[in-house]
Amino acid sequence: MKKQRLALLAVCLGFFVILLDSTIVAVANPAIMASFDTDVGSVVWVTSAYMLAFAVPLLITGRLGDRFGPKNIYLVGLVVFTLSSLWAGLSGSIEVLILARVFQGLGAAMMAPQTMAVITRIFPPDKRGSAMGWWGAVAGVAMAIGPVAGGVLEDSFGWQWIFFVNVPIGIATIVLSISFIPAFETRLRRFDLFGVVLSAVGMFLLIFGLQEGHTYDWSAAVWLTIIAGLVTMGFFFRYQASTSNDPLVPLGLFRDRYFTVSNIGIAALGWTITSMMVPLMFYAQLVGGLSPTRSALPLLPLGVLTAVLALIVGRYLDRLQPRTLAGPGLLLVALGLGWLALVMKPDSSVWALTMPMLVVGVGNGLAWPAVAGSATRNLPPHLAGAGSGVFNTTRQVAGVMGVASIGALMTMRLTANGVPERTVALPPDLRDGFAAGMAQSMLLPAAVALAGFLAVMRLSSSAAGDTKLATAVSKEVKP
Repeated sequence: MKKQRLALLAVCLGFFVILLDSTIVAVANPAIMASFDTDVGSVVWVTSAYMLAFAVPLLITGRLGDRFGPKNIYLVGLVVFTLSSLWAGLSGSIEVLILARVFQGLGAAMMAPQTMAVITRIFPPDKRGSAMGWWGAVAGVAMAIGPVAGGVLEDSFGWQWIFFVNVPIGIATIVLSISFIPAFETRLRRFDLFGVVLSAVGMFLLIFGLQEGHTYDWSAAVWLTIIAGLVTMGFFFRYQASTSNDPLVPLGLFRDRYFTVSNIGIAALGWTITSMMVPLMFYAQLVGGLSPTRSALPLLPLGVLTAVLALIVGRYLDRLQPRTLAGPGLLLVALGLGWLALVMKPDSSVWALTMPMLVVGVGNGLAWPAVAGSATRNLPPHLAGAGSGVFNTTRQVAGVMGVASIGALMTMRLTANGVPERTVALPPDLRDGFAAGMAQSMLLPAAVALAGFLAVMRLSSSAAGDTKLATAVSKEVKP
């Protein structure tokens, strides 16, 4: 049991740091923008590049864990992530920083699916809910406290340290992983390389079009890029449904409603929590005049409540349907973000921002462990890598979409409110327009959370776990 817990610590610590890097940069965006004399669109790519490189390979890295062992792939990813973190901190230009973030994302993509696969394999079904509660707590806290940690590091040492801090954590995690994660049985897998190419091309075209649309005035070429991305992804899913070559996405997984509801829930949360931090940090620092640390303080209750509630919720996951906790959680997130948009005015205090974040924290703490614990509840062991890869891909792609869309919406609203896009020091006459642009942008993640609530409640209206997933999927995906 002690080795199980230390193995759980090893995967949770690694998962914590790769998710931390999805949001830790948000608080440093203004400083990075000033340091490299760039614009909002370029600095948002520091986050988008990481999340895109994280998202694209997830489907195949889950299968790599099945083929070569989750421990081995996890360790390779840890090494890549740690070294590229050092590179990111040493970057001398925005282009080099974005490239280093791409390699960070590739390392994270190798790590993420293995975390769920290891938990699924080392814990029996009656103990798995509690373990997933810890996993969900770590995930929610990492995304929530990223800006707080980033603010403290930036104020104390400079923005480069939001990357340097990963190095000692990475080394410690490597030592723990080598010592306590066991070696698992591997299976020979054929890799759907054509599917990998389709998914990579489709997601890149879609995200690039959304991210850079405003830069090119939403020209015909931009819309063609977005449409090409959607068509390619549509063809990818059609190909996955028809291929017998060990598909990256075994669509039979979605016959289980627990798995389906969990993917919808994690998509809404990934999009919402990742994207809402971008306008909030710009607003707090440029409109409120707060330091990076103080600007991140309203997010502290989000991290604390997520951690506490996730651990409590984890004890009951094996006995509850996802909608019982995920539905109300998503609704609270939507209400909290709507409230936050209303109070994002030039004269608002930190406390005015903190109160709606308490509501978001309660919602996040209920929903995160519920969707994480339900995703692999019915999966047979030989599908642990595939299911984990799909689940993490859903979360990460939603986060990429969230950052890309919020970046595009922010630039659109700033322009509509008469604020130049390259504004770093905000003159008094532009404070109202900038605050309005950030508040209007916050309504997008609120709407996504509300849509997630409606979808989760509708889809899980009947008993979710009654499908015989193992039998159905095993016919489609051979062990």
